[in-house]
Amino acid sequence: MTIQVGDRLPDAALFEYRETEEGGCSIGPNSFKVADLVKGRKIVIFGLPGAFTPTCSAKHVPGYVERYDDFRAKGVDEIWCVSVNDAWVMGAWGRDQHTQGKVRMMGDGNVELTRAIGLDADLSRVGYGIRSRRYSMLVEDGVVKQLNVEAGGKFEVSDAATMLAQLG
Repeated sequence: MTIQVGDRLPDAALFEYRETEEGGCSIGPNSFKVADLVKGRKIVIFGLPGAFTPTCSAKHVPGYVERYDDFRAKGVDEIWCVSVNDAWVMGAWGRDQHTQGKVRMMGDGNVELTRAIGLDADLSRVGYGIRSRRYSMLVEDGVVKQLNVEAGGKFEVSDAATMLAQLG
């Protein structure tokens, strides 16, 4: 079942590659519990099929990086990019996309969160395996307030501009 507006985000582990030691996190992959990260916070999360893929690299991630200040002005505490890649790949992609300090590149290599919210997609027929559907959501204190899920192969409603317009 797909998560809906009003649902609480399920707890899961996400992994993030850290470039520096800070806040109790070591350099390299670190595991984070979603429930801990969203508590009392306003977070925009966007999910996509995979790192270094054409639409994801040319449009999806850059839109959120470019509009970071606009999101902060609307009271958003953090922006996360979630993909079913491991933390090493997400870290490398983040460096390539210049996301440092703007978009947290969160790896869901075990597809734990993506499956729990019902937004996984089996793309084995084209050699991609299990991936994430393309989506965006606004989460406040763990509760989904906005949700935009793309139709297969589309990039029309999960972009940064759409999410900013929904924030009012």
